[in-house]
Amino acid sequence: MAYPDDLLSEGERVVVHSHPHFKMLIWPFLVLIVTLAAGIWLALLAKDVDPPWDMVSLIAIGAVALLLIVWLFLTPFVRWRTTHFIVTTDRLIAREGVVKRTGIDIPLTRINSVQFEHGLLDRVFGCGTLIIESASDEPLRFDDIPRVERVHTLIYREVNDNPYDDYGRDADPGPEPEYRQDPPPRGRGRR
Repeated sequence: MAYPDDLLSEGERVVVHSHPHFKMLIWPFLVLIVTLAAGIWLALLAKDVDPPWDMVSLIAIGAVALLLIVWLFLTPFVRWRTTHFIVTTDRLIAREGVVKRTGIDIPLTRINSVQFEHGLLDRVFGCGTLIIESASDEPLRFDDIPRVERVHTLIYREVNDNPYDDYGRDADPGPEPEYRQDPPPRGRGRR
């Protein structure tokens, strides 16, 4: 089974599955471009150095460039790729990490309120912060959620359209039966 399908229980289906917005990768991509450009420029300058120092300087430039690329580009990229925000018909699932994997599952029946925030830059990129209040001590904040308003609406609908209470019983038994009382007949009885 593909991820997150192996997390689902019987009858549960995925409503939203996303990674954080790509805006969190803008700085790492800029670092990658600047590091490659600086490395190429320094390698061209190292050609004019006398042997054997030309090879030593090329190795040093390559090692520093590799270290910067791994630390400032690959690490954030892997962090972005391994962070999942999933909303199903039964719960909200958040997973992140590679070596130290963390996760949280919140049943939709435990969610008290759903809020979102996004500033000007977030609105330009179409993302924001989702704030979930549940039975926990503090509200949970999920940053850089793509199309946060749409996700907010979907979670709200799933929470309010859930037909079962916390114990699996039918929470909405339907409309109250209408009790109709016929009026007393007119014209008979008292005179």
